[in-house]
Amino acid sequence: MIEKTLLDTLGIEITHLEAGKVIATMPVDERTKQPFGLLHGGASVALAETVASVGAYELVDKETEGVAGLEINANHVRPVTQGYVTAVGTVLHQGKTTMVWDIKITDEQGRLNCISRCTMAIFKVKK
Repeated sequence: MIEKTLLDTLGIEITHLEAGKVIATMPVDERTKQPFGLLHGGASVALAETVASVGAYELVDKETEGVAGLEINANHVRPVTQGYVTAVGTVLHQGKTTMVWDIKITDEQGRLNCISRCTMAIFKVKK
């Protein structure tokens, strides 16, 4: 499912998956930096929404339901110029039609880079 997707393009790897928690990494390199050499905020948001999407999908009935991002916000609190960042997402609310995920992205030294909250829509899949 990852080949030829945004995850593949940005080098995002899911490293941990359990009900209500997802961890993923992403390199800070030429694919994910903005022109000034810093991790692009959009790349951080893509990582955050990926974590929320994967986590939400793990919590729904895959036979009858799907998920999609409904809203996301992010605060970029520290620049990152190299290495990898790690996103840890945890579910804050799990309802019948929406979920809310909290995502914290840190650098290799464990310093907070980005705080994000993502609301996921849960929808019925047509057969």
